Amino acid sequence: MITQQKDKKFGLPHVILILGLSILLCGEAYFGYRLHTDSMEQEQIKEDYSMSNNITFGLFSVDQWRDRMTEVINDQVHDFKLTNAQKKDLQKQVEEELHGLITKTAAEINKPQKSLGGKLKKLAFNSFVDTTDIQKQVPSFAKTIIDKVNSPASHKRLKSIATTKIDQLANETYDSTSVANAAVTKYLYKKYQVSNPAEFNKQINSRLAAIRTVTYNYAYAMLGCVLVALCLWWFMRKQVQLQTTLFVMSLLFAFILLAVGITASIIEVDARIESLNFMLLGEKVTFENQVLFFQSKSILDIVEVLVKQPKPDAVVVGVLMLVFIIILPVLRIIAKGIHLLSSKKLAENKVVKYLTFESGKWDMADVMVVGILMTYIGLNGILKSQLSNLNVHNSLLTTTTANDTSLQPGYFIFVVYVVFEMLLSYILKRMTNDHVSDQESDPLS
Repeated sequence: MITQQKDKKFGLPHVILILGLSILLCGEAYFGYRLHTDSMEQEQIKEDYSMSNNITFGLFSVDQWRDRMTEVINDQVHDFKLTNAQKKDLQKQVEEELHGLITKTAAEINKPQKSLGGKLKKLAFNSFVDTTDIQKQVPSFAKTIIDKVNSPASHKRLKSIATTKIDQLANETYDSTSVANAAVTKYLYKKYQVSNPAEFNKQINSRLAAIRTVTYNYAYAMLGCVLVALCLWWFMRKQVQLQTTLFVMSLLFAFILLAVGITASIIEVDARIESLNFMLLGEKVTFENQVLFFQSKSILDIVEVLVKQPKPDAVVVGVLMLVFIIILPVLRIIAKGIHLLSSKKLAENKVVKYLTFESGKWDMADVMVVGILMTYIGLNGILKSQLSNLNVHNSLLTTTTANDTSLQPGYFIFVVYVVFEMLLSYILKRMTNDHVSDQESDPLS
């Protein structure tokens, strides 16, 4: 324990130091709280966005394909008009059919007849009907038929029949996502007070951009408060009588960093198809913002997920993370404070001394920092590789993918905690060594 030989008198400098650091501490706590709440809000908004734009309700939905194909076919039907070239080709085909029909009819009547009625029909046909003359009139008959088919009334009737059949087929085509998609859409549109997908996506993107900026500003403000506290150590390196007070206040700074670092989001995995375009019957069909996968987790969330797993090995990993990354760092901070402020008997307690000076080798916070970084690098590389295979650019199909996986402010706060805690451990050892040196030089102290 560091005895308070030189700071028995709790004077004005201590009060000023405590007040100044308290203001900084309150600032750090406020910025940390806002960072935490904004991080949670960002996670919730992105979850809503990924739910609304999930590929299950889009590219993998039979309903979405049905609606797009029905729209394209209906447009083709409503816009259908015969061109002059098509009219000529159609008239030629009608003429061929009429010529064939006349020839076939004449051959059928003129074949040998056994019955009296058949012979009378054959005689009447040959007496009154000139097949050559009828064949000459075929072009005019064909033109009349084409004009009738191409009339506005016929167009309207044919389009109505085609549209009815298309709608009937569309109503018979559906999948199991339609009810869920309708419920999700209704809930989210009501929540964000929008009425269509364009408004929803626009509002979400606007809110996320604002939250992202504010969140990083709060993180910078937190780091600024900690940096000021560190600078005070440099300026007061010769003010030994104030170092205990400064150290205890620094422990509170470290605790806030730890609390925010383990509760705010540390990593965000976001993979999506930004756009998929292809041509169908001459019209462009598009699917946009198709979310393939989204997850945003804090350290506490990761522990919770692991502990709730049915597999024992996952539970064990979750418990180990809880003990060595969350509980032990908190105990170390508390032990350091007890060692400095308590009586000699309590400060020299074996458990307190072990947690203060020896338990650092069991603290896995620094390992967690490296682990998260390696996880991010690995995931980011895998997603980039896999998504790049989905990028297609040709005359038939165009797809563009996006990988928005990123480390979040919570990770950087946790990194700062680890570095700050290491500095405090180093400072405490220096303070302890200096005190031991003073006692050896002055045996009567």
